[in-house]
Amino acid sequence: MQGNEDGTSDLKRPTSKTSLIKGSVWMTAGSIFSRILGAIYIIPWNMWLGTIVTASLANSLYMKGYNLYSWFLVVSTAGIPGAISKQIAHYNSLNEYSTGNRLFRQGLKIMFWTGLGSAAIMYFGAPIIANIFVGGDQQVVPVLKALAWALLVIPLISIIRGYFQGYSQMAPSAISQFVEQVARVVYMLGATYLIMQVQHGSYVSAVVQSTFAAFIGALFSLGVLMWYFLRQLPRLRKLSRQSKVVENREEQNFLKEIWAQALPFIILDSGIVTFQIFDQATFNGMMHTFWPLSKNVLDSLYALFAFNANKLIMITISLAAAMAVTAVPLLSAAFSQNDRDEIRSQIANTIQLFLLVMIPASLGMYAVAKPLYILFYRYDKLGIYILQFSSIVAILLGLFTVLAAVLQGLYENKAAIKYFFIGLIVKMILQYPLVGLLNVYGPLMATAIGMGVACWLMIRLLCHNFGFQADSTINRSCGIFCLSLVMLIGISLVNWLGYLWINPENRYLSVLWLIIEVVLGIMIYGYLILKTRLAEKIIGGRMAGLRQKLKIK
Repeated sequence: MQGNEDGTSDLKRPTSKTSLIKGSVWMTAGSIFSRILGAIYIIPWNMWLGTIVTASLANSLYMKGYNLYSWFLVVSTAGIPGAISKQIAHYNSLNEYSTGNRLFRQGLKIMFWTGLGSAAIMYFGAPIIANIFVGGDQQVVPVLKALAWALLVIPLISIIRGYFQGYSQMAPSAISQFVEQVARVVYMLGATYLIMQVQHGSYVSAVVQSTFAAFIGALFSLGVLMWYFLRQLPRLRKLSRQSKVVENREEQNFLKEIWAQALPFIILDSGIVTFQIFDQATFNGMMHTFWPLSKNVLDSLYALFAFNANKLIMITISLAAAMAVTAVPLLSAAFSQNDRDEIRSQIANTIQLFLLVMIPASLGMYAVAKPLYILFYRYDKLGIYILQFSSIVAILLGLFTVLAAVLQGLYENKAAIKYFFIGLIVKMILQYPLVGLLNVYGPLMATAIGMGVACWLMIRLLCHNFGFQADSTINRSCGIFCLSLVMLIGISLVNWLGYLWINPENRYLSVLWLIIEVVLGIMIYGYLILKTRLAEKIIGGRMAGLRQKLKIK
């Protein structure tokens, strides 16, 4: 597919490594910029909230509401965007573009009603939801009501993104995602400054308006997607007119087909959120049985890993989500054409590309955790250690996201769901003893073990059912890890030397040192993957050209 700079293209969908890489670049760029922007706002937001204690309580309240909203969001979109992307890619591979368009129209109707229903349940049922999931904390009720408005719009946004992704069109999704985040951050910072700095109001009011910003961002995102859709409408109509017509599909009701494909996406897309909600529902109670701490102290400890660290590691996990979105339609098309070689190739390409980026990103975050945490939240020794621990757990969270998408693209939905629930049960069993053993690190360790079990089962199935040869991927993964470890050691040494004379309380010098460490890390890892030609083996010949331009032999 030859794409233009604005993201438009001939809408015919290729199935190749080039398409995977190109789509991943678009989705990764959109996700990364959005996540970075979604993290940067924390700096002024926490400053305007006042004291460290107030900011910590606000972070905890924000995350309690947002975790529940995230789960409702997955249910309200009902996995249909992923299902639409997958099925449209399937029909397009058979030259049945008109069939895919009819499926999309029925999906729009479903999205409207599920969005409306989910918004109503979340808004009017907020007091009951707070009693069940956050121990009756009534401060969460107005936060949930503010978030409910976004559920009216985001399901429609999601299905339009899924439609473009079915054509391997990732630019509209990426750009709309970024615009959504910009509008959201501008509103929430403006509202927080007005409430806390001008009116000297309550942090609860600031959190309520900050969460309502999700609705504002959604409106802007919908506008961007509609612009793209109207711009490409002539091409879409042309493809539909020229496509093959299958008689028994003229009156086909796609409702059953959509829901059959959507249900696995509901369960698996909510996988990480489900783990987080379990932490939210059990953390205070489990911790209190071992250490009789006050509610405010427990809320502050919960915020350290559920909000503070989570906000930052989600930047790296978004890499996995971007690649997963790209992989599903490509694998679905290869499966529809029964191309076993292409399937094996796409599995290997997807996993290796993910590891090439995710491992150095996570180990890099581990290395720069101290200045990074100081930049966003001020100095906190425990918070820094939790961020380092979380950055390693992020590799498994990202791998689960990618592997679940791979299995869905290959129509192994039941197996993916089964393995997810096995991992969740493992976490539930281990959580209590690990909290007693590891304190605040317990939930993170339980998550790592549960996700690790699920990932191992998924990889085993890919090897058994699709002939995926893991040897090459394991060898390259070891190479990536070793090169990333060299980078980590280099950054850690610089970090240790720097903080011999930098006061950890000095935010400005920490920012400067963070920039130095990030640049150094990119240079070390970039040089090593080009020097060893590992990047060429995974990404392709373009890396050879870059290596030659940089005169790396």
